[in-house]
Amino acid sequence: MTNWKYSKGLTACLIGLTVIVIGLGGLIRIYDAGESCPDWPLCFGTIGFDISEEEQEAWYIENPDEVDSRGSGHRYTTFQIFTEWFHRILAGLVLGPLVILNWYMLRGGEEKVKFASTLTVVLIVWQGAIGWLTVEMDNLHWSVALHLSSALAFTMSMFWLWLTLTRSEDGLPEWLRFDYSISKKWKVRVGLLSLGAFVSIFSGTFVSTTPGANFGCGVDGLPDSWPLCNGKIVDSIEDIVAQSQIIHRWFVGLMLIALIFASYSISNEQTGNNVLRNWIWGSTFLFFVNTSIGAIYVLSWDLEEGFFEFLSLVHLMMASLTFVTMAISWIGCSIAEDG
Repeated sequence: MTNWKYSKGLTACLIGLTVIVIGLGGLIRIYDAGESCPDWPLCFGTIGFDISEEEQEAWYIENPDEVDSRGSGHRYTTFQIFTEWFHRILAGLVLGPLVILNWYMLRGGEEKVKFASTLTVVLIVWQGAIGWLTVEMDNLHWSVALHLSSALAFTMSMFWLWLTLTRSEDGLPEWLRFDYSISKKWKVRVGLLSLGAFVSIFSGTFVSTTPGANFGCGVDGLPDSWPLCNGKIVDSIEDIVAQSQIIHRWFVGLMLIALIFASYSISNEQTGNNVLRNWIWGSTFLFFVNTSIGAIYVLSWDLEEGFFEFLSLVHLMMASLTFVTMAISWIGCSIAEDG
């Protein structure tokens, strides 16, 4: 039981660290540093990040197959390299070993706890493998989307572990004690909403990592670029990847309608336990706010400054938070059904 107490606190810290790692991943994309460490697990063949342009050039000459996707003359600043290097340090040398330590501490626990902790280890190893693949694929859109998706899956596994420990030790907190009858009725619907939130993030990743996709609906301001797309309500799709922005918008629009309808529907449920209702309301609010942030980002285009990229990071983190909120709601429904 002592190990459980320490593990519960460690699991909570690991959830927070995972959020930081995801945020750093978004920062790397903002600063266009995804290929700033072209090899893995080293960085330009070293364990450091302070690599001059001359040293980068020498490494590329020795490794001609690793030339940057932007061309053989592209070089990175020390700050760009540092963001990727630090991201790897946190994920590979801090988060990964601590997840394994947490699993070791819980090896003698209940079956549900052992299964949840084992799943976190499997997913962190998988995440490391996908990180390697992302580097090998030079941050190709689908590899980045898979990397982020895996990170979100790992986040949910960590939260599930924390919840399992909490339930076994102290019982569920009030904010996750869902009414059984409501949970049984809403579990599938909440699961579909969680899936919709995930698809919205996945499609958005294609927009942010595909060259030129941010310009897919134009940069002419209101209303031609947003809420319209090149001045049209519906634009034809000829290239799914290049026009991923309009596809992303369709997903977001459908998801927003579904969340608003769900919020309205659950408000009419006759129950004294409004925990699930509050989670769905919260998810709808977060999704609406993030939709607005996405619109502001599109409209922020300036001929000299480009897009206001900080909004892109906020957009990513808010999207992740919305998905996590919906996924927690689904977990809460599942736990309520388990009794």
